[in-house]
Amino acid sequence: MNIVKSQQGLSAESLADRAYNLIEEMIVTLALPPGKVFSEAELHQALNIGRTPVREALQRLSYDRLVVAIPRRGMMVTDINIGEQLTLLETRRVLDKLVAARAARLATPEQRNTLRECAPTMVRAAKENDLSEFLRKDRLCDEILAAACRNPFAIQALAPLHAHCRRFWYYYQNDGDLNKVANLHAELMTAVASGEENVAEAVSDALIDYLSEFTRTTLLNA
Repeated sequence: MNIVKSQQGLSAESLADRAYNLIEEMIVTLALPPGKVFSEAELHQALNIGRTPVREALQRLSYDRLVVAIPRRGMMVTDINIGEQLTLLETRRVLDKLVAARAARLATPEQRNTLRECAPTMVRAAKENDLSEFLRKDRLCDEILAAACRNPFAIQALAPLHAHCRRFWYYYQNDGDLNKVANLHAELMTAVASGEENVAEAVSDALIDYLSEFTRTTLLNA
C-alpha cells in the first residue's frame, strides 16, 4: 500500500472523510482489488490516519457494499458482480436524472462555472487515456452536481452507486469507449451549467444507455 501523509489540524470528522475518500479511491483503482483481505491496522499505518477515522471510513464502505467484514481476518474488498451492475444502473438512471434536472435549475453561478471548467479537462484526460485523472474528474463532476441539486436523500443513495460504477469501469476498461463516456459527461456538465433542464435529463439518460450497453457487452464477453 502507498503511504499517504495526513494533514495536521484536521477535525475527527474531516479525517474520517479523508480516510473514506482515500480508501474508496484505492478500491476503485484496484490498489485494493476485489477479494483482497486487509486489516484496519494496515490501513491506519499506510494512510497515516488514526484508527478511529479509519474505522469510521470502513464502516461507511461496508454500508456501501465495497468491503465486508471477515471474522478474525479483517476486511475484504467485495467482488464485482456484472449481473448486479445492470440493476445498479437501473437505479442510477432514476436518481441521476433527478439530480441533473435539479442541478440545472438550482446550481449557483460558481457551481456552473466550475462545471464549465471541468468538462474540457475530463475530455482531455480521456484523449490522453489517463484513466486515473478521468475518474478524478468524474468524481468531481458528481460532487458538484450533488451539491448543486440540494437533495441530500438522492445523493446519499447515489454516492456508493457511482463508486461501484467507477470501479467497474476501471476493471473492464478495455471493453469501453472512454472518449464517448467523457463526451457525454461533458455534455451533461455543459447542459447543467447552462440551466437547460430538459437537455440535462436527456444527456443523463444517454449516459446510462451507454453504460448499460457497455455492461451487457462485458457480460457477454465474460
